[in-house]
Amino acid sequence: MIFLKASILRLVLVACFAICVLAAGAPCAFSQNVLTYHNNNARTGSNPSEATLNLSNVNAASFGKLFTLSVDGLVDGEPLYLSAVPILGSGTHNLLIVVTENDSVYAFDADTGTGIWHSRTLKSGETPSDDRGCSQVTPQIGITSTPVISRPKGSNGVIYTVSMSKDSSGNYHQRLHALDATTGNELYKGPVDVVAKYPGTGDDSSGGYVIFNPAQYKERSGLLQYGNTIYLAWASHCDIRPYTGWVMGYNATTLAQTTVLNVTPNGNEGAIWGAGAGLASDGAGNIFFLDANGVFDTSLNSGGFPGSGDYGNAFIRLTTKGGLAVADYFEMDNGVEESDRDTDLGSGGALLLPAMKDSSGTIWNLAVGAGKDSNLYVVNRASLGKFNAKKNNIYQELAGALPGGIWSMPAFYNGRLYFGPAGQPLLEFEFKNAKLLPAPVAKTSNAFGYPGATPSISGSKSSNTIVWAAENSNPAVLHAYNANTLVEIYNTSQAANGRDHFGAGNKFIIPLIVNGKVYVGTTTGVGVFGLLSASADVGQKSAITASANGIESVTAAKQSTTSPAPNHVIP
Repeated sequence: MIFLKASILRLVLVACFAICVLAAGAPCAFSQNVLTYHNNNARTGSNPSEATLNLSNVNAASFGKLFTLSVDGLVDGEPLYLSAVPILGSGTHNLLIVVTENDSVYAFDADTGTGIWHSRTLKSGETPSDDRGCSQVTPQIGITSTPVISRPKGSNGVIYTVSMSKDSSGNYHQRLHALDATTGNELYKGPVDVVAKYPGTGDDSSGGYVIFNPAQYKERSGLLQYGNTIYLAWASHCDIRPYTGWVMGYNATTLAQTTVLNVTPNGNEGAIWGAGAGLASDGAGNIFFLDANGVFDTSLNSGGFPGSGDYGNAFIRLTTKGGLAVADYFEMDNGVEESDRDTDLGSGGALLLPAMKDSSGTIWNLAVGAGKDSNLYVVNRASLGKFNAKKNNIYQELAGALPGGIWSMPAFYNGRLYFGPAGQPLLEFEFKNAKLLPAPVAKTSNAFGYPGATPSISGSKSSNTIVWAAENSNPAVLHAYNANTLVEIYNTSQAANGRDHFGAGNKFIIPLIVNGKVYVGTTTGVGVFGLLSASADVGQKSAITASANGIESVTAAKQSTTSPAPNHVIP
């Protein structure tokens, strides 16, 4: 392999930047990165920088599948996009980062599908975990959650991801990795094994502490980076006890654990998974999430908090100042009953809304969330509402607004909020004077089977914005809608002869839209979509096949826009 000197790499970056500046309105790759779950730490799912795809050119005649990327396991985490990364000996690439349940991390050229590197996160003699007797993630558990990518000064990108594995003695491991985005190599002397204890007498406790047992958990929630800390949150395998509700923080440059919190330390259950949604951060030291069914102590102290510190089935705000701690919460008046019936909040993700002004001029900072009970909850982030056995003291509640319940994450753009309930159409709600109108203003003509859909949004002009959603079916279906009306403009079943089919659907997967392309994970890889005129630019494409001895190059034949697109493989 030919390696470029640092001075040459700098020249490549300068040249690339100059091309972007001079390209008369062309979108610059440097300006588009998707480094975390659902685009940002507020988890809005919106990419307003997307300028290539619009309501005029997203249709079956001009838009479709460019190619598919084949990998070695289920893609349960959302693919991420890192722009303009210099690769030694290979020039500068926009990278698509893909993780699998086979404990693999891949970097592909996001524009051509060429494989850049493939890294396994297993130690010698290890395999991915078995499914722990739970069908939620099966047949194996490796990397389940969406990573987070940091690009600190002097770095070309650091990929943080959590893997689960099993060694030859039958012991299970959870590890946090920091990978160099240019090579896939471990950084900061990683990985580190996840271990923790927290004061409490709940499930799996000993000597006055609840103990984190890596066999009993999976990292389902997308990773969060806030400041120099990487935050992890843990889900159970189905509802198989013993387990409790863990949140942990790690230093991003040393991988040392810096803070631990358990939100059901004297009880049980209370997992954090949210259909894969990441913990949400307001950038002011607060983290928000929806906790799943678990013990909630209705005996409150003088401050209105559970006396035992158990917050099962709650909308929770954590403070990060001085270490993780519960700063506020909202528990439904029937929260205990809902936990007992497994109709909890924990199946959905929390979304932080931009500041809104009501009719009196008052500014509100709000968050929204929903779970299995079909209700839509809007909370004031400064005062979530706590618990009242007689009524819910929250900012706004739309009872029954989401029939079928939520096993997904909403999206937001320009005053519009989009939810995809299970077995129902995608629904569009509108804010007026900082309040949601009581009924949806639009809905799709098609419904989405279980688990519903987590939509994503592209475009910056309200007259030319698109809502995207993936259908968990076989074959999977990618849908695109006018964001104002939810009238469908494209889906992958429209073109003849299965031209745009891209594999079997995967629950909880989210379309990633960036730099004129759409990336959708499946059970075997990633489908890549864009303007069909761009397929000529893909042309002769190289994929790489990793073997025990190295990397082997293979060539995919040039395709017409009406034929099945090429497939790239890195086993």
